[in-house]
Amino acid sequence: MRDDGDRRGTLAGMSDRDEIIDVAIAYTWALDTKQLDDLRRVFTPDATAMLRDVECSGLDAIVDRIGGAIMRLDQTQHFVGNHQVEVDGDEATHRCQLQGQHVRAGTDGGDNYIVGGFYEDRFVRTPDGWRIAHRVMQQTWTEGNPAVVRR
Repeated sequence: MRDDGDRRGTLAGMSDRDEIIDVAIAYTWALDTKQLDDLRRVFTPDATAMLRDVECSGLDAIVDRIGGAIMRLDQTQHFVGNHQVEVDGDEATHRCQLQGQHVRAGTDGGDNYIVGGFYEDRFVRTPDGWRIAHRVMQQTWTEGNPAVVRR
């Protein structure tokens, strides 16, 4: 995802759909590299989210929620796929399936926990490109040791 100030915010040759998918992928890179400031280029400042049944209002709350979960882990790897995008002017809906692996060495009961589910998003076009205005993360299955992600 590039932040070049272009009115439409699209990369050369990319459609709105492609840029929206690129933002969804940028989210996973921010998680897996623990570059939480990169989330500020994925969401709008007033974004809201429902992340595993935790309601977040505003970008700072979203970053705090994600950071609190990710930073205590040794490694994560998140995959998103099967994207569906519908664009209507300067608004869009997006949904995709997700799988996230979480690793914390030395956890009693095992070091790995995998979560499967989906994201449902409402995107808006901003002067800096497409951004997530609302995200729902719905977990549908898990495998492994849930103690890995517990505090």
